[in-house]
Amino acid sequence: MSRLDSMLRRLTAQRNGLNWAAEQISELGGDVLDMGLGNGRTYDHLREILPDRRIWVMDRVLQCHPDSTPPAQDFLQGEAEPMLEKLAQSGQSIAMAHYDFGRGIKHEDVAEAARLSPLIARVMVPGGLLISGQPLVGFQQIKGPETIAPDRYLFYRS
Repeated sequence: MSRLDSMLRRLTAQRNGLNWAAEQISELGGDVLDMGLGNGRTYDHLREILPDRRIWVMDRVLQCHPDSTPPAQDFLQGEAEPMLEKLAQSGQSIAMAHYDFGRGIKHEDVAEAARLSPLIARVMVPGGLLISGQPLVGFQQIKGPETIAPDRYLFYRS
């Protein structure tokens, strides 16, 4: 598979997973958390499919497309550990989280996801959903939508 085909498959899985998760949390209270703003495409999609939810966004730096810039009060800039701690201390409850941290070095990305998992758990509401490109620990892994190949994107319930 070419890198272009792989990227298209990943983005399609991401979009389908987010859409599926948004439907699953319709009866669940809480905000949404996008971990890893990047260019802002995922955040922009989340705004569209969850217009009535507050969407928290977290990243080391703000360098997204101008049309995808979150409001300052919803953007947590810095390293993940203190930003998750800040979110937990503020009492925010997250019904759905999208985990997209990583540098593309698999063993480092997997280790970071495992290290951050307990902090993520602190902000999730019971029964909340996590969508992730990396394996998370301490959550119940569930089957996502049928359109997504197993292990292409991972789905968890808190």
